[in-house]
Amino acid sequence: MYAIGQILKEIREERGVPMQSVQERSGIDPAQLSRIENGHRLPTAQQLKTLSRIYGLDERRLLVQRESDRILKTLEYPELATEVMQVAEAKIQYGEQYLSLFQETIFPQPVSLESRRYIGSKAKLSDWIMKTIRAHAPEARTFCDIFAGTGTIARRVAEVYDKVIINDFLFSNNIIYRGFFSPGEWDRQKLYDIISAYNAIDPTLLADNYFSENYGGKFYEYNLSKQIGHIRQDIEDMRPELTEKEYCILLATLIYNIDRLANTVGHFDAYIKKPIKPQPLRMRLIDAQCFDNVEIFRRDANELARSVKADIVYMDPPYNSRQYCRFYHLYETLVKWDKPQLYGVALKPAPENMSRYCTSKAVDSFADLVANVDARYLAVSYNNTYHSKSKSSENKIRLEDIRRILEMCGTTTVHEHRHAAFNTGKTEFADHKELLFITEVDAERKRQSFAPLLRWG
Repeated sequence: MYAIGQILKEIREERGVPMQSVQERSGIDPAQLSRIENGHRLPTAQQLKTLSRIYGLDERRLLVQRESDRILKTLEYPELATEVMQVAEAKIQYGEQYLSLFQETIFPQPVSLESRRYIGSKAKLSDWIMKTIRAHAPEARTFCDIFAGTGTIARRVAEVYDKVIINDFLFSNNIIYRGFFSPGEWDRQKLYDIISAYNAIDPTLLADNYFSENYGGKFYEYNLSKQIGHIRQDIEDMRPELTEKEYCILLATLIYNIDRLANTVGHFDAYIKKPIKPQPLRMRLIDAQCFDNVEIFRRDANELARSVKADIVYMDPPYNSRQYCRFYHLYETLVKWDKPQLYGVALKPAPENMSRYCTSKAVDSFADLVANVDARYLAVSYNNTYHSKSKSSENKIRLEDIRRILEMCGTTTVHEHRHAAFNTGKTEFADHKELLFITEVDAERKRQSFAPLLRWG
C-alpha cells in the first residue's frame, strides 16, 4: 500500500473536491485515480504535477512523498525503515532547508485550521475580508477579533498586525486558539510519538467509557467512540507531563481529527439516524504555531469590549437563534471533560454560555457592544439570511439595524461578496451574499450618539 494515495485522498476530501471533478480536470482514468487513492498504484510524476495544480499544493512536496513510498517499497527489511532513514540523514548531512522537507516525508501534513466544519465559518471569505479591511484601514497595526469562531480571520491577521486579540466564549474554540496560536514551549517529536501510539490502538480491545456510553452508536461509531474517550482521558492523565501548549495542541488535534468522522451534518444538534459505517481514526497533528503578538480570551464579547482597545475591531456575532454552545456541545463536553449528565435525544448538558445575540435582545446587545468598544475602525460581517425559510436561520438583527447603529459611530461603507453558505441541508438560500460593513469611527459623533451607554460616559 502506498501512503501517497491516502494523502491525496485526504487532501481532496478536506478541500471538498468531488472525485469526478478531479477526473475531469486531470484527465486521469477513473479506475487509475481510484487505485491511486486506495494505495494500490503509485502515481506518475506527471500525474502528481497535475494533481498538485488542482489542489494548489507544492509539487515538490508530493514528489518527495511519492519517492519515499518507492524507497519503502524496495527496502528488504521494512521494519528498519525509520532507522535506515535516520542513518541516511546523518550520512548525507542534510542542510536546514532540506531538513524541513525531509520531515514532511516522514510525518503527514499537519491539519489546517480551516479544515473544520463550522456554521458561519469565514474560511472561504478570509481573503476577501482581509483585502477589504486593509484597503480601508491601511495604517492599522492592532486587531481584535471579538467573536473569533473558527479563528480563520484571526489566523490571517496574526501574520500582519503587531498585536492581535482573539476572543470567543466557547471552551472548545478557546482550546483550539491556544493550540494553533499561543506562544509556549512544545516538543513536536514528543507529540508525534503520542499520536502514533493513539493511532495504533485497537478500539475493540478498549473498555467502555463516558464518551462511548453516551455517544457511541449515535454521534460516532461505537468502537470509534471508545477510542475517542480513551484518548481524551489519556490526555488528561498525561497533563502533568505536558506543557500547557502541548496539552492544548493535543486537545485541538483530537477535535479536528474526529470532526469529519462524526455522524452528523456538521454540528451536534442531532445525529443521522442510520447505521454508522466503521471508520479508523488516523490522527494528524494540527498545524500548531506560536505567535508572540497574540492575546487569547474566553470572555463575553460585550464585557471584553469595555476593557480592550485596538485599531480595528472585527465583529462576526451570531445573528440567528442557533446557540453555538448547543450546536457544538459535544466538543464543549470533550474539552471540559467534566462528564456532565446529558439530556434529550441530542444528549446535551444543561445550558450554559448562551448568547444574547441569538435572542430578541440581539439588537440591544449589538448597540451596547458598538458603544463600548474602543477602536478606530469597526468591521462587521453580516449575511442576508433574515428572510430564511428556516426560523432558526432568520437573523435576529436586521440589516437596517446594523447600518443604523454603525452610522451612529461614523462614516460606514458596505461591501458585498456572493457566497454559498454552509447549512444543514434544510434551508434554501437564494442569492446568498456576505456583507462587510466598515466604519471609520468619529469619536465625537459616537460620544453624542451613545452617551448613556459609553463606558466612559
